[in-house]
Amino acid sequence: MFEIEERLAAKGITLDAVVAAGMELYVSHGMDRDAAASRLLELIEKALTDPNISSLLLGAILLEDELYVKRKDSEIRDDPVFLLSDEIIGMAIAECISGTYARFEFTRYDQKKPGILGTLGPFLDDAVAGLIAGCTSRLYSESS
Repeated sequence: MFEIEERLAAKGITLDAVVAAGMELYVSHGMDRDAAASRLLELIEKALTDPNISSLLLGAILLEDELYVKRKDSEIRDDPVFLLSDEIIGMAIAECISGTYARFEFTRYDQKKPGILGTLGPFLDDAVAGLIAGCTSRLYSESS
């Protein structure tokens, strides 16, 4: 939806990189790593078909372009503590996918920033962390 996979790829965010970041903090719940990575990819692909998830990700892409990339001396270059909208987008994505548990999973990914998350700007790192958190939370609940 909204060509979101292509738009993410244009920013260097491939699904393989998203799955790899998700797997860096994976906690085994009776599913081996290969099966978990495969299922995580399926969950991410499904989430990207949801218009709510896609529109929140698109919003993060556009905000990052407008407020971070295009501004020479961006006020949010260092992801200041007063910037909360990026966190809100990430939490909203996580919760849309998998409810309240995903919000706590979001915090793990937001704080540790594994893999590609550590290379992204303030909006995209949280939006993609929310995508991962929602999908890993769903994965954990499926395998319990």
